[in-house]
Amino acid sequence: MALPPTDTVKIRDVLRRAQQRARELERTQQVQIGEDLYCRIAPGGSRFLLFSLDDVPDHATAEAIAQGMGFKTPEYGWHQGETLRSLTVVDAAAGPFLEVVEPEPQTSAHEPSENPSDKPSSS
Repeated sequence: MALPPTDTVKIRDVLRRAQQRARELERTQQVQIGEDLYCRIAPGGSRFLLFSLDDVPDHATAEAIAQGMGFKTPEYGWHQGETLRSLTVVDAAAGPFLEVVEPEPQTSAHEPSENPSDKPSSS
């Protein structure tokens, strides 16, 4: 039995589909572009991080991805994490972005407090 023919997908189509999913689902989408090159598209589809596990991504690749994703006025920067340095790209034409702040976990009245000063004294 013969194997089916290879199906070639253009990287531009893959990136735009991931960008569309980031908009629709409001969730980060990650695309592996090369053996060790990843593009993480933020919710909304107007920002992405380009990173490599063993190297630093190059500016020319970020420019090509921004163009492929249809960014009108891309702005480039760097993000230094604990272990990786990522190239950040934001489409300034998309408008201002609000930073998402994770809420502090709340303890219920039934859960013991972690703070020793909250415990009643035993005098």
